[in-house]
Amino acid sequence: MRLYWLLVLSLLVPPACCPAQTASESDTTVLVGAVQLDRYLPMLSGKQVGLVVNHSSLVYDQHLVDTLAARGVCIARIFAPEHGFRGDAPDGEYLKDGADRQTGAPIISLYGKKRYPDPEDLAGIDVLVFDIQDVGTRFYTYISTLYNILDACGNYRIPVIVLDRPNPNGHYVDGPVLDMRLRSFVGIAPLPVVHGCTVGELARLFTGEYWTGPHPPELTVITCRNYTHQTPYQLPVAPSPNLPNQLAVLLYPSLCFFEGTSVSVGRGTDWPFQVIGHPDYPDSSAISFIPTPNSGSKYPPQEGQLCRGYDFRQTSVDSLFHQARIDLRPLLDLYYSLPDKAQFFLATRYFNKLSGTFSLWQQIEDGCTEPEIRATWLTDLESFKAIRRKYLLYPDMAAY
Repeated sequence: MRLYWLLVLSLLVPPACCPAQTASESDTTVLVGAVQLDRYLPMLSGKQVGLVVNHSSLVYDQHLVDTLAARGVCIARIFAPEHGFRGDAPDGEYLKDGADRQTGAPIISLYGKKRYPDPEDLAGIDVLVFDIQDVGTRFYTYISTLYNILDACGNYRIPVIVLDRPNPNGHYVDGPVLDMRLRSFVGIAPLPVVHGCTVGELARLFTGEYWTGPHPPELTVITCRNYTHQTPYQLPVAPSPNLPNQLAVLLYPSLCFFEGTSVSVGRGTDWPFQVIGHPDYPDSSAISFIPTPNSGSKYPPQEGQLCRGYDFRQTSVDSLFHQARIDLRPLLDLYYSLPDKAQFFLATRYFNKLSGTFSLWQQIEDGCTEPEIRATWLTDLESFKAIRRKYLLYPDMAAY
């Protein structure tokens, strides 16, 4: 099985990506919401503005905070998600409040002692702007921050403006839909692992479909231009420390399941989510690496251990993009290859939270094949796709 997988991955070629955004765009250049200032600056004029942003919140090569401050917008507060306002905090690290050095605006961490803004955090804010680059998976926590922000703003009648950005995994929908008994910050709503929505579309779906509060917030989405759900989109910056490039972003939906196991996904190396391995992997000719603490991971799994496993670094981004599905083969192969099955899944049962279901763990232990496992996802996926279609903002040319 491993040889077959490596053969498939060897067929890959570099992708054609969207052109870089510059001041003189062509008719085909994808324009993110943030660069279309004329569409949202009038809504901020004379207002006390809150911003939910991080390092990916760019207007060309300038941060959104600096762009708005230079145009006289009053920035009352900045809210920071996981990895912080500057996007350089290690995975899972709790973050403290602070202040922006450039504007002096207070920074409220939504990945520290709280993940939901307090009433005093929102006091005096007239409008809240959300602008963060997502990668299109249910367990990537930026969308959980979005959900909580929408909920809080609905409660306090604060309008929300989402500056939309393309989803690099927005061209397909796949994986088990979240069983809400497993709801957590890596699974905030009943989405499949790969939901196929931009953050703007998700905001519409959250408020239109899954709302439980008395009133959803007034929502405005500044849509991207020249984008469809089949547009390959090269992220201009790494969305978080352990997704350093486009390859890692596209492999992430398939490899993140390993975060609930004893297998290393390359945290603590130069290739997170591009290599996977375990000290007991039996193939001595496979790639080897030793996870070591670094700026992206203070306590990497299998720290200091020689791990052997798969090397995806030569995988073609273009072929991976067109594969357009979660690949369970590495997960199944590692489980069947490692001698100590009892130690494969972490005792924390984090695997269930990541997969969003109690079934996948059991299916793997029962020896189910990938087609057999995928077949159990179909009914829930079809139901979600029907819901998703109601909230799409861009052409969806996927052949479902």
